[in-house]
Amino acid sequence: MDIYLIRHTQTATDTGVCYGQSNVALADSFPDEMANLHDKLPEFNEDCKVYSSPLTRCLQLAETFSDTVSTDPRLQELDFGAWEGKRFDQIEADALQHWMNNFVTAAPPNGENFEDLYRRAGEFWQDLLATGAEQVLVITHAGVIRALLARALNLPLANSFQLRIDSGSVHKLRQADNYLYVEYINL
Repeated sequence: MDIYLIRHTQTATDTGVCYGQSNVALADSFPDEMANLHDKLPEFNEDCKVYSSPLTRCLQLAETFSDTVSTDPRLQELDFGAWEGKRFDQIEADALQHWMNNFVTAAPPNGENFEDLYRRAGEFWQDLLATGAEQVLVITHAGVIRALLARALNLPLANSFQLRIDSGSVHKLRQADNYLYVEYINL
């Protein structure tokens, strides 16, 4: 099974805005970024499965790959709860620092922590591997990709943020002979 984890392209949000599970628009550069992303990828079989976060910034990209996209809420970005839509510099400094130092187990008010995201993304992952599909595209968010790569590489969750996940990037994994290979990241 060839699995392509793809992060959505750039959004139209200002730098420093916390938008986790908020529906935000893609940047005006989307057509160019989408074409560049398609150029990075091989031709896919007709039976290639395409999964997407239900958030429009992912779904819009996913629909450029297939007319039959399966959305799954487990592929959504981290839920920042009360911090959604706020600039990070508007969040109370001590609370933000506490979260940054403890993001694996600490959650923003009314949000989720990284363990929660890891758990739900892991449930999706197990279901995906059980499909036995030959090729799969998963269009999602940086947090989900980090969680899935941490699972694949058996990384401590606190180390997953050392993985660079650019907008419009591709990360390829291959499941073969009951073993998971990471072929490349952040292409």
